[in-house]
Amino acid sequence: MHVHILGVCGTFMGSLARLARALDHHVSGSDANVYPPMSTQLEDAGIALCEGYTADNLMPRPDVVIIGNALSRGNPEVEAVLNAKLPYVSGPQWLAEHVLPGRQVVAVAGTHGKTTTASLLTWIMEAAGHAPGFLIGGVPRNLGVSSRLGEPGAPFVVEADEYDTAFFDKRSKFVHYRPDVAVLGNLEFDHADIFPDLAAIERQFHHLVRTVPGNGQLIVAAGEPALARVLAQGCWSPVVRFGEGGEAAWQWRMLSDDGRHFEVRHGEHHASVEWALSGRHNIANAVAALASAAACGVALEEAAAALSRFESPRRRQEVRGEVGGIQVIDDFAHHPTAIAATLKGLGAGTHPGRLLAVVEPRSNTMRLGAMHERLSTSVAAADRVWWYQPPTLSWSLDTLADACPVPAAVCDDIDTLVAAVIADAMPGDRIVVMSNGAFEGIHEKLLAALEVRHGG
Repeated sequence: MHVHILGVCGTFMGSLARLARALDHHVSGSDANVYPPMSTQLEDAGIALCEGYTADNLMPRPDVVIIGNALSRGNPEVEAVLNAKLPYVSGPQWLAEHVLPGRQVVAVAGTHGKTTTASLLTWIMEAAGHAPGFLIGGVPRNLGVSSRLGEPGAPFVVEADEYDTAFFDKRSKFVHYRPDVAVLGNLEFDHADIFPDLAAIERQFHHLVRTVPGNGQLIVAAGEPALARVLAQGCWSPVVRFGEGGEAAWQWRMLSDDGRHFEVRHGEHHASVEWALSGRHNIANAVAALASAAACGVALEEAAAALSRFESPRRRQEVRGEVGGIQVIDDFAHHPTAIAATLKGLGAGTHPGRLLAVVEPRSNTMRLGAMHERLSTSVAAADRVWWYQPPTLSWSLDTLADACPVPAAVCDDIDTLVAAVIADAMPGDRIVVMSNGAFEGIHEKLLAALEVRHGG
C-alpha cells in the first residue's frame, strides 16, 4: 500500500511514517519545514520527502493520504486530495486501526511531561526485556528513534496529546487510542487557539477516561484539582495515584535538592534512584512511569534500576555542547509552568556558574498572548533572561521583560540575540534555550560564537 503523509516532519506524523514503513507500506510525505532530527530519521527509514505542498506530490496516486492536524482547508495539497476524492484519514485514527489492535496500550497524557514520561516508561520496559512498541513526540536517546513497532503482542506506549486530531476531526487525538492503561500526569490550561478555557480541556480528558476499560487502570497524579474534576465526571476503571507523600499508592521523596537522588515507595516495596535528570517535575514523571510499568508487569526494583541508565529525550534538558566551560542546553519548555520547572530544577544543584535563559514564546497559546503575566515570573530561577520577539508574535515582549524578577532583555533578531548572550556568558555558566520549535538554529549559532570567543 502507498501511504502519503501531509505534515510528515511533525513529531507525531514523522513517527507514524516510520511505523507505516515498518509495516512494509510504501511511504512518502510532504511538509513545509524539513529539518533534523525528524528529516534524518525519515530519510534513514527510506521515506521519500517532498518540501512544500503541491498537487504534484500526490503523483503517483497514493492508496491513502494521512493528513496531519497542522494542515487545514486552503492548503493546496489538502485541496488536491479533496478534489481528487482520494481516501484520507487522520494520523491518530490510522494508528488506532493499523498498529494498536491486539496490543496492551499505555497512553501517557498531561499538559506537561508527556514525552519524558513516555520515554521513561518505554525505556523501563525495554530494559526489562519486553521489547515494547512506542510512538513518542521526541527522540529518547536510549532508543535512538521516536517510534518502533516492537515485538508482536508486546505493550505499546503512545504519547497521548489533547490537541485536536485534524481539520475534519476536532476531537482530541487521545480519544482514538482506547488504552488499557492511561497516565494522567497533570492538567492546566493550554492550547488557547482551540480551547476556550480549562473546562473544555477537562471534558476532553474525560472523553479519554471513558475509553479505558473496567479491567484497565488509570495512573493519576495526586493533588491535581483539574484531574479531580475530570474523574468526578465519572470513572469506571481502577485509579492508582502517585505523588510526593500523602496517601498516594505510589509515593516519592527527594533525597537531594536538585532531584537527582530520590526514593520511591509502593506498599511494602521501595527503591532509591540516582539519575541524570533534575527537578521535582521529572521525579513525578519517573514515578508515573514506574507505576505504569508495574501495570505492565515490571517490578519496582527492576524498573528503578533502569532509571539510573536513562538519558533524557532530545530537547529535554539536552546538553548540545560546551565551549570554554559554558554549556548550551536545549529544552522544549514553552508553557510558563514548564519553563519555571525546568529552570528551578537546573538551578537547584551545586553548579558553580549562572543560569542564563533564552526563551522563544512560540506556541499558539503564547502567540495569542495568553498567560502573559505568568510568563514574566516563570523565569525567576534564572540569573538573567533574553526574550526573543519572533515576527509571528503580535504583541510586544517589552512589558514582559519589564515585569521580570531578574534582569531581562528583548531581541527581535537572532544574530543580535546570540551576540548579546555570548557577550554576557562566562566560564561556568549554562545557557538554557527554551522553545518548541527550531528557533532558527540558535543552539549551533551559540556554540559557534562561543568557539570564536572562548574556544581559543
